[in-house]
Amino acid sequence: MAKMRDFRQRMDFLVISIFMNAAGNGITIATHLGSAVWTGSSVNLADWLHIPLGTTLFLYGIVVTLANQLLLGHFDRRRFVSNLLYTLPFSYLVSFFTFVWTWLGVAEMNLFWRLVLDTLGILTVSAAVSIYQRANILMHPNDDLSYILRFKYLHGSAILGQWVSYLPPLAITLVAFLMTGKLEAIGYGTILALVAQGALMKWSDTHVFPKLKHHVDV
Repeated sequence: MAKMRDFRQRMDFLVISIFMNAAGNGITIATHLGSAVWTGSSVNLADWLHIPLGTTLFLYGIVVTLANQLLLGHFDRRRFVSNLLYTLPFSYLVSFFTFVWTWLGVAEMNLFWRLVLDTLGILTVSAAVSIYQRANILMHPNDDLSYILRFKYLHGSAILGQWVSYLPPLAITLVAFLMTGKLEAIGYGTILALVAQGALMKWSDTHVFPKLKHHVDV
């Protein structure tokens, strides 16, 4: 009974975190002041390849899901299915929330309020990742990558796990820039995420729903 109650609680937190993550990413895109590193990379890749953002995010998710299996060193069916089940709704929710925030006029706000909203978006994304990493039922493959790096290779360091996981999207962003000559969704918010998201996740682990503990499985 206690295990079932714990699982239901983790499921509730998972649903909350999916919407928090999508809404936070969407608002950072709408501010045009810089998104989280993976999201900004996806926006630039979508612009380079001329395909919808939601589809780009989903394809990105599939590639990273496969990379996660290689890093684990064995095929983890539960994790493989988990990554794909998360990335499908999340990818298109980000696109939906970007449309909603843009429709609400976020892009037309003055610089001060866009900075506030962009910062809030990064904080929301960081808290959301912390929540569903702790719940560990379904996880976005990008964040599962940092989770695997954190607990399998980097002695539990959230900061190092996040920084190392940023290397692929930063490389793709650079290639997209070289091919198109422009950068989209890269700026203040990207720098904030690059420098502080790991620390913000660590803070969220103990301050955002602190009763939710890590269910480590690597």
